[in-house]
Amino acid sequence: MFVRWLLAAVHLLAFGYALASILRRSRALRRCTTTEDLPAVFSADTVWGLCALVLIVTGVMRAFGGFEKGTAYYLHEPLFHLKMGALIVILALEVAPMMALLRWRVAYRRGDVPDLTAARRYSRIGHLQMLLLVVMVFAATGMARGIGMR
Repeated sequence: MFVRWLLAAVHLLAFGYALASILRRSRALRRCTTTEDLPAVFSADTVWGLCALVLIVTGVMRAFGGFEKGTAYYLHEPLFHLKMGALIVILALEVAPMMALLRWRVAYRRGDVPDLTAARRYSRIGHLQMLLLVVMVFAATGMARGIGMR
């Protein structure tokens, strides 16, 4: 019982921190025009990455680790499919910013000036990710209340 409660609490807290870190990264990217702006982008990106990892690990543990309602429940729950669909889209949207930020980090460490022209586009991607994260929260709270059950 304690582990279920702890996993649920950490999972829910990670949603809040993920939303805040994506917002912070998006704002930093929108303002990013020089290498002096990169530490703020990198900091927010690191937190967002850690939050994503926590969300995925705790989510897998809750859905498939025997801590909650059971795998059969989740696999037959339409809102779970909506939540996982939103997660897949968030992760797919993350590929381009993640790859660019990895290149920027390497260039920054070497003292080079990375090409920051796509920063605003990555900021807009973050806004889509935030919207999808909110969809995930609505799906999760709907599941918790039995909405959408077949």
